[in-house]
Amino acid sequence: MEIQKNLIKLNQNFATKEEAIEFCGDLLVAGGHVTPDYIPAMLKRNEELSVYMGNFIAIPHGTDEAKKEVLKTGISIVQVPRGVNFGTEEEPKVATVLFGIAGVGNEHLDLIQKISIFCADVDNVVKLADAQTVEEVVGYFAD
Repeated sequence: MEIQKNLIKLNQNFATKEEAIEFCGDLLVAGGHVTPDYIPAMLKRNEELSVYMGNFIAIPHGTDEAKKEVLKTGISIVQVPRGVNFGTEEEPKVATVLFGIAGVGNEHLDLIQKISIFCADVDNVVKLADAQTVEEVVGYFAD
């Protein structure tokens, strides 16, 4: 899993999950991974099925219909120390680390699997949530 430093953002804050998802998508657009039309598909995906994965992480990604908007496989990592709620007020689902992903073909499934395995250990999520530098984050994913 190749991690680009310019697609990692630390200490972000969002009022809504929609703002957070759009930010992840904007990073993927800026990195040349997707067209701007991929972002509405990321929002739609979350409406259809929450992108919150548990263990304080969310993996915003587009719908299958948005595959044509993916230019190359990529991942953005966004640290949100105060968290962003992907649930409801009654049942909060707070994410402190967001992984925006886009995959050519079925490569997104590989990304989700790698992220899920890494984040299954909540200690790894804590490391990402507490990281002070982009280099620290990159180091956690070094093979």
